Amino acid sequence: MNTFGLDTFGDVTHDAEGRPLTHAQTIRNLVEQGVLADQVGLDFFGIGEHHTPDMPLSAADVVLAAIAARTSRIRLGSAVTVLSSDDPVRVFQRFSTLNAVSDGRAEIILGRGSSVDSFPLFGYDLADYEDLFEEKTHLFAELVKGGPVTWQGKTRSSLHEQDVVPFTEPFPTWIGVGGSPQSVVRAASHGFSLMLAIIGGHPGRFAPFSELYLHALEKFGRSPLPIGIHSPGHVAPTDEEAQEEFWPHYLDMISRLGRTRGFSTPTPESYAHEVGPHGALFVGSPETVAAKMARTMKTLRASRFDLKYGIGGLSHESLMRTIQLYGTEVVPRVRELLS
Repeated sequence: MNTFGLDTFGDVTHDAEGRPLTHAQTIRNLVEQGVLADQVGLDFFGIGEHHTPDMPLSAADVVLAAIAARTSRIRLGSAVTVLSSDDPVRVFQRFSTLNAVSDGRAEIILGRGSSVDSFPLFGYDLADYEDLFEEKTHLFAELVKGGPVTWQGKTRSSLHEQDVVPFTEPFPTWIGVGGSPQSVVRAASHGFSLMLAIIGGHPGRFAPFSELYLHALEKFGRSPLPIGIHSPGHVAPTDEEAQEEFWPHYLDMISRLGRTRGFSTPTPESYAHEVGPHGALFVGSPETVAAKMARTMKTLRASRFDLKYGIGGLSHESLMRTIQLYGTEVVPRVRELLS
């Protein structure tokens, strides 16, 4: 069955005059957005971990618990949790607690961290980037099995027949992959679902990852598991309105990130390509976004699509409109196209 969600990094929202709101108001607005996502029938609402002034979502599980208290159906989870710079036991405990609070609606997407702000914040060396994720993912896989855990590694203290509480029903675990074949195989080896994070270029270039994942599942003797897509977008009544509203904030964000990550500064031409049929931005009218989503899901053999909505500088009202259109017009249309 195909499922559809929303992801957000909790970018600071702005008021009608373009002035940034406080972190506290941004977080309160985010709770309202999660509640609306449930009301318009979406399947999942995810919050990605960040630790910067423009993305102040450092405790996603707390915000998700607030949303859980005001919803009854929608699944709630991370989009992504940077496991490398956290303790797997504490991550498991927090999301197991969320699972209890939400009556079994928790999920988690684990990642290595394309944004590495959390590494110096919590005292981790980027030289250990690969080892940290490898070991901590293995420990998390043991934790989600339930029962006493025995584990030994180099990155934290060992466990021997250790009970890790609270005990709740197992919750879905995904590995977020932005370009590493090793992470694809790692997801399959642990029996975790695969979330393809596509933020630039032709989404079709991720098709080999889907094939690799399916072959790896078979090699490890595991049953088929879902493949999901996470891509940024914005929905408005018309293509022109959506693209014009999103463009200045996209230009600002990519330009700033480019100073540390080596991204090229967007141009109107490159932006037109990314929002077009062969790019990674799902920006446009409901019909345009739905058609692009359906094509991409078919190409990548995906059964889940999470639209990463929101970008610094947009208003809360604009984000609420995107959620409304996505849930009431885009998703029903995608379901029709895939039926």
